[in-house]
Amino acid sequence: MDKRPKFDTPPGVIIREFVTGDRIQIAFSYQGKECRELLPAGPINKSSIQRASVLRDDIRVKIKAGDFDYAEFFPNSPRAGVSKKKAGLMRILLQKQLETYERQVQNGQLSPSTYIGYAKVINGDRMQYWHEMHASEVTPSMLRDWISEMDCTSKAIRNTLIPLRSVFEDALNDGLLEFDPFERIALAKLIRQTAKASDYIVQPFTQAERQAILDACRLDERPTFQFWFNTGLRPGELQALEWQHIDWQRHIARIVQNQVAGVIKGPKTAAGRRDVELNDEAMAALRAQQAISGHLGSRIWLNPRTLAPWSSDAQVRKTAWLPIMARAGIPYRNPYQIRHTYASTLLTAGGNPWYVAQQLGHEDVEMVFRTYGKFIREDYQKPKAELRLVNGE
Repeated sequence: MDKRPKFDTPPGVIIREFVTGDRIQIAFSYQGKECRELLPAGPINKSSIQRASVLRDDIRVKIKAGDFDYAEFFPNSPRAGVSKKKAGLMRILLQKQLETYERQVQNGQLSPSTYIGYAKVINGDRMQYWHEMHASEVTPSMLRDWISEMDCTSKAIRNTLIPLRSVFEDALNDGLLEFDPFERIALAKLIRQTAKASDYIVQPFTQAERQAILDACRLDERPTFQFWFNTGLRPGELQALEWQHIDWQRHIARIVQNQVAGVIKGPKTAAGRRDVELNDEAMAALRAQQAISGHLGSRIWLNPRTLAPWSSDAQVRKTAWLPIMARAGIPYRNPYQIRHTYASTLLTAGGNPWYVAQQLGHEDVEMVFRTYGKFIREDYQKPKAELRLVNGE
């Protein structure tokens, strides 16, 4: 007669009978397979059964979060070696990185537009080069060769490397690597030697072209582009502008929000939060727009076809800008050239570069000099040297 005590066990906890003595076994699903693992031999009682249940719950939580390491919990299990190797597979690590970004979006730590960019990189053809490699197999020379073959600008290269660098940093912290291969390459130098120059050209519209564009606008389109030409706002800032942000007495538009990938948020930098002065043409455009959208909600600039707020830069370009440019009959440039036209017009007229930088929402004047140097008057070209002369140095 079996005199061994009988215990009720919670789900997933089993008492196995062996000649050498009973053992507690826990069951859980991992990577689509049912796993059963024996716990170390020891007395079986209510406390040990409860500890087994807590361990199983902990394992299931880690599996769900993607943080489960089989070898950490069951180093002697036949599954441990396979699990450790598979855990370091680049394809899996990249997918875990994407899931991390998804959680950051949900927590408000990452913007949806940034997530979209990272997702394109992780799911893109270029990143598939690493998919079937283990992280520990990636060498600095392999990284250098891969980066050297990128035929894109330095900004594109850096954006591509952001998720990959995070993958290697996490793999190092998780003990999957002995060293981070990125730490053994001169990345800045490599990017300088590899990147191709941007083919984007700052090509402002002439006064005649600007007038042709405005004349080609339909009546319900013209206020939008007349205002844009006279304020130089970023596309997302224009889309997010509300009537409450207009100071009619002081002729100022208060820029306090931006729209990116359909999401309204604050400016990326402190300099982006600013007061933009409105000239007579900008004020006239606002007054004309009042009759169109003043009674339709908080947003000023709407899609004329639907009278709903613009949802994205692409919608503005496809719905309004492309047809306008076709009707104007001038060589196509993207709508961001409107911002360049605003800046270059101010500078050509003798505007102070520091004032222009503030109106554009730049953190400092460096970008103005770098982007619009040829439009800046000679007496502003060497401001530091002139300042020393004024101070008698």
